[in-house]
Amino acid sequence: MTKPILIMKTGSSLPDLVARRGDFEDWIINGSGQPPSRFMVVDVEKSQSLPAVTEVEAVIITGSHAMVTDHEAWSEKAAQWLAEAVRCNLPVLGICYGHQLLAYALGGEVAYNPNGREYGSTEIRLSHKARADRLFKVITPHPTGFVSHAQTVLRLPEHAVHLAFSEKDTNQAFCFNHTAWGVQFHPEFDADITRSYIESSREALKNEGGDPDLLLAGCQDTPLGAQVLHRFIEIIGHPDAL
Repeated sequence: MTKPILIMKTGSSLPDLVARRGDFEDWIINGSGQPPSRFMVVDVEKSQSLPAVTEVEAVIITGSHAMVTDHEAWSEKAAQWLAEAVRCNLPVLGICYGHQLLAYALGGEVAYNPNGREYGSTEIRLSHKARADRLFKVITPHPTGFVSHAQTVLRLPEHAVHLAFSEKDTNQAFCFNHTAWGVQFHPEFDADITRSYIESSREALKNEGGDPDLLLAGCQDTPLGAQVLHRFIEIIGHPDAL
């Protein structure tokens, strides 16, 4: 029997958005192109127990409205599990909070972004090493991704490979041990979801000198999310392929 892909659920989206569009795990499953039956969802924020690393085929870590630096008990346990998963060469994809949690689990540093909140649609600028990376090698040049975060990875784990950055974030993506990836941008978001996040943070963005209306106008759907999720699924099926 095929092992499931674990979705480590680290929080829920905006209540109104969940009622209208579903939650983080739904968007990931829809974006992956895979049937829901292939996935196992474990809500670690609600203290649901994680399976043994050997019982799953891969793990995708969702975003969250929590902060890694709060060191919540459930988050610390999830970080320990992720460190073991990476040691066991389990394919891992961390998204936003999941990206930060993965970096923290591997010895990196997470904190509030000194450049302020990053919301909306932004150019994801690939490093020269991205073209040799087996996940990012399929990404089209000068991709645009959706972002919605206040914290960031200030320092990557030792031996991590830096893959991407943006105007406001130095570490948009990294790879560790050829099997684990973190992406600060949201491959599961679309323009509609991103607009909801901009609206929800309108006042905070204005207080930092941002222009929510300009961010809203700049939200256009992009192929980047599907490229990342579909390629990760391919890697799961062929773990030794480069």
